Amino acid sequence: MRFNLPNALTWMRIVMIPLFVGVYYFPPTWLALPQQNLIATVLFTVAAITDLLDGYLARKLNQVSAFGAFLDPVADKLMVAAALIILVDLNRLNAAIAVVIIGREITISALREWMAQLGAAKSVAVSFIGKIKTVSQMVAIPMLLYHDAIGRFQPQQWGTWLILLAAALTLWSMFYYLKMAMPIVLKHG
Repeated sequence: MRFNLPNALTWMRIVMIPLFVGVYYFPPTWLALPQQNLIATVLFTVAAITDLLDGYLARKLNQVSAFGAFLDPVADKLMVAAALIILVDLNRLNAAIAVVIIGREITISALREWMAQLGAAKSVAVSFIGKIKTVSQMVAIPMLLYHDAIGRFQPQQWGTWLILLAAALTLWSMFYYLKMAMPIVLKHG
């Protein structure tokens, strides 16, 4: 594995996970909840931006690598899962929504791995629905993390609507991927 900027950004996202989670475990005398919310929101948002940036830079700088292609989605899923678990712990997200989103990610990752071993990875390539789902959850999560009203804007309310949309798209995209894979699954038993 050669070191390059896109992979460094992906590693940075992975390193940010314990920082992001740890913010909520500081004693209240160090950081009050509003400050914890703000720091966690900033860390998650920076991580989401690096997700966009690493893929763009890998293509632009011609530094696409098999390792980067493997590590990038792992980093994304770890960051999202950590955020959803924190939100459940803070009572800002229903556990069922977190289970749906995390469960889909595990299911589709396993399906993609299996399909790649069968030489049919393109049958479960990322769809437009999957991209909309990702955008919905990447916008919803910072709103749910920030939580407090900003003037008349209610991030918690908007974040809740967006995460519900993300959960619905999560199920839709999972069934789409399973449908696309079904002929190959039936062929290989």
